[in-house]
Amino acid sequence: MFTTRPTLQGTFGMVSSTHWLATQSAMAVLEDGGNAFDAAVAAGFVLHVVEPHLNGPAGEVPIILAPAGRPVRVLCGQGPAPAGASVAHYTSLGLGLVPGTGPLAAAVPGAFDAWMLLLRDHGSKSLAEVLRYAIGYAEHGHPAVERIGEAVETVRALFETEWTSSAEIYLPGGRSVAPGGLLRNRPLAATWRRLIAEAEAASAGREAQLDAARRIWREGFIGEALAGFAARPAMDTSGERHAGTLTGDDLAAFSATYEAPVTHDWNGWTVAKAGGWSQGPVFLQQLALLPPELPAYGSPEYVHLLIEGGKLAMADREAWYGDAQEVPLDTLLSGDYNAARRALIGAHASYELRPGSPDGRTPRLSAHAVAAAAGADGFGAAGGPGSGAGEPTVGGGGPGGVPPAAAPGRVPTEAAPGSVPPDVAPEIDRNGGARGDACPVDGNGGARADTCPIDRNGTTRGDTCHIDVVDRWGNLVSATPSGGWLQSNPVVPELGFPLGTRLQMAWLEEGLPNSLTPGRRPRTTLTPSLALRDGVPVMAFGTPGGDQQDQWQVHFFLAVALRGAVRGGLDLQGAIDAPNWHQDSFPGSFFPRGMRPGSVTVESRIGRRIIDELRRRGHRVTVGDDWSEGRLCAVARDPESGVLSAAANPRGMQGYAAGR
Repeated sequence: MFTTRPTLQGTFGMVSSTHWLATQSAMAVLEDGGNAFDAAVAAGFVLHVVEPHLNGPAGEVPIILAPAGRPVRVLCGQGPAPAGASVAHYTSLGLGLVPGTGPLAAAVPGAFDAWMLLLRDHGSKSLAEVLRYAIGYAEHGHPAVERIGEAVETVRALFETEWTSSAEIYLPGGRSVAPGGLLRNRPLAATWRRLIAEAEAASAGREAQLDAARRIWREGFIGEALAGFAARPAMDTSGERHAGTLTGDDLAAFSATYEAPVTHDWNGWTVAKAGGWSQGPVFLQQLALLPPELPAYGSPEYVHLLIEGGKLAMADREAWYGDAQEVPLDTLLSGDYNAARRALIGAHASYELRPGSPDGRTPRLSAHAVAAAAGADGFGAAGGPGSGAGEPTVGGGGPGGVPPAAAPGRVPTEAAPGSVPPDVAPEIDRNGGARGDACPVDGNGGARADTCPIDRNGTTRGDTCHIDVVDRWGNLVSATPSGGWLQSNPVVPELGFPLGTRLQMAWLEEGLPNSLTPGRRPRTTLTPSLALRDGVPVMAFGTPGGDQQDQWQVHFFLAVALRGAVRGGLDLQGAIDAPNWHQDSFPGSFFPRGMRPGSVTVESRIGRRIIDELRRRGHRVTVGDDWSEGRLCAVARDPESGVLSAAANPRGMQGYAAGR
């Protein structure tokens, strides 16, 4: 079978990431005697430089690692809400949602400390050895991918009039970088050089130097600069200037943490994910919702089943996930619960947000989510609160959340066969996924060609990066860094990077699992994956893509599990290349948190037969470009032979795998 690239195979080491320079930097670390964890850290810092529109040092990173012969662990690099980030503070400013940009949206940065812990506890290289690749590209430049300049142009007016420190780096001489042009970030290179010098001056030992670097980030020149800049008012998506809540005390108190993964067994596989503070269990719930006998792989019935199961899982995410004391994951993944939930999947598309009632509990949804689910005006893909909010469209009842009878005016549980309402949908392009802004579509639900730029205040979903590494010793690691992208906040001029905006994923309403709460992590979309066979780690994978991540990953995983072997191993590249899709029938995680009931966006390669059948079943189908859904990366190891493999996404023309 044709694939865009071969599935790489070898025995020394394999890397897959969303940018070829990060992949090659990680491979250089392996060639220099480093292990998978050293390589992942080096690649992570390179991604800050070469994909600044997708992530940065003050962002976040959840990591799943499988050290050879040791248990799988999650390393949480998601920082909490600052001590001053209360619902009362934000609502006193007249806000109904956390802004999508600016200092008010900044959580405590978590990525740097997580990378340092990974390197200290599981790596073998020094700080200087892993940072030299990022320093080189920041100091001397790297050929820019198209999306960097495109992202900068969408916020040019904001950079020129408000975020002028960002313009100094990303609009040198008043011009954004052209595709292939060299982009430099000398302030960032200087920051890392100073960090290394101060850490080396503090101690002679590798581990002690890494701990010194962590202290410098929290309490030294980096922490002081971050806290000082957070206190300065800056323009955000509210159209006003606000100061943030992040302080030096918040930075000093944070440390990344190790946790046990959440797992689920399916057909001889075990998949490990981060806990309910992420959307990771959504992947597991989608597996748990599958019937014992699946429709034929790739058939219209198969695609419909996965779309509808995904809606139920995402509804549970909205009602039950968060950094709360108790997320009922045992029940949400149980056989009885999912048998009842599975019975809700009908022959036609559901237009409802239907969270279940684990252990008889009543689902808890924000007022914003309730209004969006009820089809209130202004709650489309990019819509915010508008007039005409209706009654909640929420399931109740038994353990599976079987909904009550339809109330007058409710959106029907299933669309009428053949109905294809006009809608507002994200633009889908060849660069690897949905645009964050609403775009008009035609009467058949197909996306129009006109573009939809980010507004002058920086409203954007942003995006994410991903890295997977496996080495000759059998170590595997999967990491999804994100946040702190160039559109999120003004660049801190003396550091060369901005703060993040992850607090936008928490609700400004008390009593919810994902309410904005000081000291609690906002529920993140970031969700790396690791799969085991018979208890042995065999595959690490993941993708950028916000709310779409665990949809695209489930489709990839099932393709790997259901397709035949290639050269005796898993068909990683074929599974990545396979036509993909996603749905948006739930409140989005990014400002302004709209939803599109009944929506599904497919790659045109999925075929006319499937598109027509989905529309006949009532799905609002948007047809994207041939290569527009997902940006998956994957590496694997055969535990019997020791053969390693890797594959990377061709969409967007920048993801790459390497190995030997």
